[in-house]
Amino acid sequence: MNNDMKWAALDEAMVASSRKTIKELFAEDPGRAEKFTVEAAGWMLDYSKNRIDKSVMKALVKMAEASDLKEEIEKMFTGAKINVTENRAVLHTALRNCDKDAKVLVDGKDVIPEVRKVLDAMGEFSDSVRKGQWKGYTGKKIKYIVNIGIGGSDLGPVMANIALTPYAKRNLKFYFVSNVDSTHLAEALREVKAQETLFIVASKTFTTQETMSNAEAARAWLIEKLGSKDAVAKHFVAVSTAADEVSAFGIDVKNMFGFWDWVGGRYSLPSAIGLSLMIAIGRKNYDKMLKGYWKMDKHFRTAKFEKNMPVILALLGILYSNGYGAESYCVLPYDQYLSRFPAYLQQMDMESNGKSVDRDGNEVEYATGPIEWGEPGTNGQHAFYQLIHQGTRLIPCDFIGCSKTHNPISDLHDKLMANFFAQTEALAFGKTADECRAEGVPEELVAFKTFEGNRPTNTLLTDQLTPETFGALVALYEHKVFVQGIIWNIYSFDQWGVQLGKVLAKGVLSDLVAEKPSMKHDSSTNQLIARYRKAIGR
Repeated sequence: MNNDMKWAALDEAMVASSRKTIKELFAEDPGRAEKFTVEAAGWMLDYSKNRIDKSVMKALVKMAEASDLKEEIEKMFTGAKINVTENRAVLHTALRNCDKDAKVLVDGKDVIPEVRKVLDAMGEFSDSVRKGQWKGYTGKKIKYIVNIGIGGSDLGPVMANIALTPYAKRNLKFYFVSNVDSTHLAEALREVKAQETLFIVASKTFTTQETMSNAEAARAWLIEKLGSKDAVAKHFVAVSTAADEVSAFGIDVKNMFGFWDWVGGRYSLPSAIGLSLMIAIGRKNYDKMLKGYWKMDKHFRTAKFEKNMPVILALLGILYSNGYGAESYCVLPYDQYLSRFPAYLQQMDMESNGKSVDRDGNEVEYATGPIEWGEPGTNGQHAFYQLIHQGTRLIPCDFIGCSKTHNPISDLHDKLMANFFAQTEALAFGKTADECRAEGVPEELVAFKTFEGNRPTNTLLTDQLTPETFGALVALYEHKVFVQGIIWNIYSFDQWGVQLGKVLAKGVLSDLVAEKPSMKHDSSTNQLIARYRKAIGR
C-alpha cells in the first residue's frame, strides 16, 4: 500500500464512521469500552470515547503497517542511525534497558557497559550527597541542589522531581535554573546558602549559551560568598562530555557524568541528566523508574499494533490531526504531582514533529506536529474547558489519573476522580436540547445549555503514581511521538529550527553591547536595539 492509498483507506473508513456520534456508537455496543481498552506497564488506556469503530482502527493499523513501522521500531532499538540529518543513532531506550544480558551496538561497540558505568557513578555520588558524606568547601553537608540547564536538560528533571516528590528526601531542597533572564538565577540564589549548595551544570558541550551564562554567574556568586576559587570543585559537578571545558571551569573531571550523542535532549531524563532526580529519590527508586520505562519499551517493541498502547495513541492523534483537522491536543493530568507533565510533553512533541519537510527534503502536504498543551485538573475545568466543551474547535484530550493518592485528606481524592470521570463522560455524550427542556431549562436558554458532545478523549489510569508507573508514562509518550513521525515520514530526532534564532542572537548581542552598533538589521530590529540602548543609557 503506497502513501496515497493508506490515506485513502482511512478517509473511506472515516466517512462511514463519522455518520455516528460517540453516543450512538456506545448505544449500539454495550461492550464497547472493553473492546477499546488496553493495558501495559501498569497503565490502562480506555480509548472507547473516540470517534472510531473497528473499521477506522483497522485502517489506522494498516497505515502503520504501510509505513514499515515494525522495521523502524527495530532500527531504533538496535542502534541504527535513524537521526539521519545528524548521522546519529537514537538510543534513549538503551539508557533503561534492564535486561542483564542486553547488548546494543553503535558503530560495532556495545554501549550498555558504559551506560551502566555512568549509572553506577551517579548512584555512588547521589548516595554520598544523600548521606551527608559529600561536604562543601567549609565542611558543611549539602542541603540545596541547583540544577542549571535548559531544554531537555531542565524540563525533564523539573517535571520528574515534582512528579516523584513523595519519594524524595525531604531535607534536601531542589531548584532549577534555565532561563538566561537573570531573575531565574537570582531568585534561586536567594533561597540557598553557598556553603550548603551543590550546583549541577548540565550541558553536553559545556558551551550552551544560557546554561553556561547562568553557570558562570553562579560560580562568581559562590566564589564571592566563600572567598576562594578552590570552592568551585566542592560545589559544582557537571553533566557533560567536554572534559577540557569542565576542567577549565574549575570542576574536577572525576565529578563529570557523561552521556552520548545518541541521547537527544528531550529524551535524556534517564541519562546523567537525571542526576538531580537520583539525588532526590535515591538509586533504588531511580532504578524502579528505569524499570517502568523498560516495561513500556518492551510492550512497544513486541505488542501487536492492535493492542500496542503507544501505537494506538499515535494513530488516534493522526486520525484527529489529519482526518478531522484538529490543530492541537490537550493533556490533562488529574494529579498535582504531574503538573509539569504537559510542559514537558510540549518539547517532546513539538520539537520532535514540528517539521514541514519530509525525509526526502520535500515540503509536506499535510499537517504534522500538533500543538500540545494542558494543565492539571480540576484547575483547567475553571479555565479553558469551556472552549473544549462548547467551542468551535475540535480538541482531543488525554485524561491521566491515579486511583490512589499519596495524600488522603477527607474525601478530596474521591471528588477529584469524580470530576475526572465526569469530564470524559460529558465531552463524549453532551446534553441535548430535549434533555435541557426535560430539566426545566427555559426555552430562551436551551441553546446556551446544550452540549454537542462527540468530543474525543483518551483515559489513562494507573493505581498510583510511583517511580515505575511514572517511567512507563514518559516512555508511552516518547514512543507515541516516534510513531507519528514515522507515519508522517519526517525526522523526529533533529531540531534544526532552534538554531537560526541562536545564530542571529549573537549578532544582536554585539550591537546591544558595542560602543558603536553596526545597525545592519532590518528597520524593526534596529529600532528595538536603539530603544533598548537608550533605556539603559548606553
